Amino acid sequence: MALVLTEEQTMLRDSARGLIGDKAPVAHLRKLRDERDPVGFSRDLWKSFAEMGFAGLVVPEEFGGSGLGCVEAGVVMEEIGRTLMPSPFLATGVLVASALKRGSKAQQQAHLPKIADGSLIASLAVDEGAKHRPLKTALQAKRSGNGFKLNGAKAMVVDGHVSDLLIVAARSAGAPGEREGLTLFLVDPKSKGVGIERTVMVDAHNAARIIFDDVEVDADSVLGEVDHGGDLLEAVLNIGRGAVASEMVGVADEAFGRTVTYLKERKQFGRLIGEFQALQHRAAHLYVEIEIARAAALKALQTLDADPEHAGPAVAVAKAKAGTVVTLAVQEGVQMHGGMGMTDQFDIGLFMKRARVCQELFGDANFHADYLARLKKY
Repeated sequence: MALVLTEEQTMLRDSARGLIGDKAPVAHLRKLRDERDPVGFSRDLWKSFAEMGFAGLVVPEEFGGSGLGCVEAGVVMEEIGRTLMPSPFLATGVLVASALKRGSKAQQQAHLPKIADGSLIASLAVDEGAKHRPLKTALQAKRSGNGFKLNGAKAMVVDGHVSDLLIVAARSAGAPGEREGLTLFLVDPKSKGVGIERTVMVDAHNAARIIFDDVEVDADSVLGEVDHGGDLLEAVLNIGRGAVASEMVGVADEAFGRTVTYLKERKQFGRLIGEFQALQHRAAHLYVEIEIARAAALKALQTLDADPEHAGPAVAVAKAKAGTVVTLAVQEGVQMHGGMGMTDQFDIGLFMKRARVCQELFGDANFHADYLARLKKY
């Protein structure tokens, strides 16, 4: 399959770019950050997102969504990356919607229409430590009557403090590190025993630490199969990784564009600094790297749509490559902006912070390089 967008996907990109660029420029993030907004994103803008069909982009048409795929979700994520827009799209519209599509009919009917119309905010709670290690899940799910009791804690739950629904990965059998024994649960965050603490990340986006203390869930709350949720969790995480890779491409491309503009405007020693060959070489190298990362991300998303069971390697390559490239892009951006690049007055520092968080979300470059090495039996 050609690594280019179709005409319909290009139209979607232009539509998303118009809405996001107009309603959520970088100044929008600054305003939310400086005012210490308790929600962390604009609910009015999320409503507009839903009205445009973006909230339910991957939701099947029978539940009020657009019925599109991972490539289209990645197109929107890249545009979100360009303006650093705080939005529930990743957590709700991509991760949770993708997970629920693999749930029971009753679960789909109860939640997917609400995601599509923008009335439901949901989050995926997986990680428990400083690094992404889904198989290390230790949060316990013990059988209790007709259901389970959950005990443990989750960290870095994106949009967790405003969620109306949580999908929680818990260990119902086995030991941390084993794939078997994982189960996914739908949990109401208002349930007795759930404690939520908002943790604003360095990039001014939302996350939360969530504690589960004897939280009771019934058997109908199980998403997928008991003790066999590892494959389902991995499939959903791969979709999230592909989406974040696309966001990082957007972050990198926008940081690059702003840096090139600065090189064409800033004078030193009576000359535009963009005339210096050393900076031209660095800019050319970065451009090529961004295009490679964009191709890798698109390939991963296409594979997720066409053959999701075998998409792991392509997703790992995309997430690792996008992570290293976005790091290079923001570092070059800050350095080429000189001393001004280190100040909050310039937006380039905000791109660096978002790049750092995206690197960690769902596994950094080292995590995915290790996955590929193990897969090839190195």
